[in-house]
Amino acid sequence: MTKVQPFHIAIPVHNLAECRKFYNTVLECEEGRSSDHWVDFNFFGHQLVIHFKPKSEEKAHTNAVDGKSVPVPHYGVVLEWDTFQDFSSKLKSKNVEFIIEPYIRFEGEIGEQATMFFLDPAGNALEFKAFKDVNQLFAK
Repeated sequence: MTKVQPFHIAIPVHNLAECRKFYNTVLECEEGRSSDHWVDFNFFGHQLVIHFKPKSEEKAHTNAVDGKSVPVPHYGVVLEWDTFQDFSSKLKSKNVEFIIEPYIRFEGEIGEQATMFFLDPAGNALEFKAFKDVNQLFAK
């Protein structure tokens, strides 16, 4: 795998203060620049910006994966295996409500991975995952 450059993603939130607190205290992301309408975060080495947008009544969409309802869209980070285990334990201790509890997919197979899904306070879906062998990130 080649060196990965940081990505930038901007997401809508209907309560800037509540989401700012979530990304700061629950996910422990360092805050960067901000204004009255947006806040930058160091999201595991990437740039995440939460932007105020009035709340929408749009219903969330899901797709069936492994017999589970995976929210679409979603975003997140591929963590190192041990980091994933530590991070998921921290989230559990902070009483994060999971859409899909941390579990192992493809156990013992190519692409074995740990994954979990949860929502931020604005309803944005996050997935964090880790590969037993990160070189299998794109393996078939």
